[in-house]
Order: sequence, then C-alpha cells, then structure tokens
Amino acid sequence: MNNIITLKDVNKSYSIGENSLHVLKDINFTVEKGDFIAILGASGSGKSTLMNIIGCMDTTDTGEYFIEDIAIHQCDDNELAKVRNSNIGFIFQKYHLIPQYNILQNVMMPLLIRGMSRNEAMKIAKENLRRVGLEDRIEHRPNELSGGQQQRVAIARALVTKPALLLADEPTGALDSTTGREILSLFKELNKAGNTIIMITHDANVAKESNKILYLDDGILSK
Repeated sequence: MNNIITLKDVNKSYSIGENSLHVLKDINFTVEKGDFIAILGASGSGKSTLMNIIGCMDTTDTGEYFIEDIAIHQCDDNELAKVRNSNIGFIFQKYHLIPQYNILQNVMMPLLIRGMSRNEAMKIAKENLRRVGLEDRIEHRPNELSGGQQQRVAIARALVTKPALLLADEPTGALDSTTGREILSLFKELNKAGNTIIMITHDANVAKESNKILYLDDGILSK
C-alpha cells in the first residue's frame, strides 16, 4: 500500500462558551503517493481545521491519522514538530517569507534548521529555485519580487526537505488569475515529477486543476 495519508473516523470539536461546535465529522480519506487532491469547501466548512490536522498543527479529538507508518494521533508535541519539519512541505496563501533575508537564504532555512552544512544547503536551495524558475533572482529580497515570484520561493522552500506531502493552503488566493494559473501549472509539473499534493481551496476553478476533488461541507467530507 502506497498511502501517504490515512484518516479514519476523525472528529474535531471546539468549545465556545458553554457550547460545543462539531467542526469535523467522521472524516475518512486516504492519499496515495503521487496524488494531487483538492479539498474544496466554503468559508466555515472546516477546511482550516482539516488542514491544521493534516499538517500536524492541531490534533484530533477521536479517530486515527497516519502519515506513512507514523501514528500521528499518538504523537506528543515534540514528535508532531518533527513530523512537520520532516514529512510535510507547507505552502501558504501569504507566503511567510522572512523579509530581511534574500530568497536563497529563505529557501535554505529549513535545511539549516535541520543542521545541514551551509554549502550543502545552498546547493539544494539553488537547485530548487531553478526548478521554480527563479535561479536568476537568488540575491533579491521578498519585497523585490512579485506575488507570484514570492509564491514560487515558498514552493521551493517547501521542496528542499523532500517531504512526503506538499500541503498548500489557498496557494493562489493572494494572486491575480493569470499568476494563479502559472502557480497551478507549476503544481502540475511537480506532481508529474512525483510530488504528492493536497491543496485546500474555496475556489472550484482552482480545485478542478487537481486530479481528484473532495468536498467539505459543514464538517462532512465527500467525493
């Protein structure tokens, strides 16, 4: 079995005053190696909560969650942090680049945090910036780049650790339609190269660029 992600009967609720809000309801799905899946839902459908659980930034109330052979639902905070750093590459709507660093330094950062030598980290960072078409901009800082270029930097940063999963949260949400299409084309190229991708979006036109769409409505996930 080539499952990268397995969720079994996952539930999540939050307390609001004296009330309990049931946000995710018996979520079941698997992601196989090489999948490109979009999770499509409106605001308030539970998308952010599901993304936070998949990304090991939040935990389930009940149910099981596996990344490859790691039982995430049994992990403590330190183990979750290790999984986030090693198994998942995050791509956010707002890029989250460090403004005082140039883009090469931004992309090197996850590798340096892991303890990799500076020379080796630089080599891998340059290679991935070349993959996203920015090898000629490595000395530029984020504010010297367009939104689409900043998102490409964020994608390169997500790729450097060779994660099992790329998790993209509204990756075109801050971009104009033309630039958004360019980023989606890049995702398709990365998927063809073997990267497994989950993309969270509220936009049906974005979702249809994936290979499979799952629909999240009022905490219930369906095909």
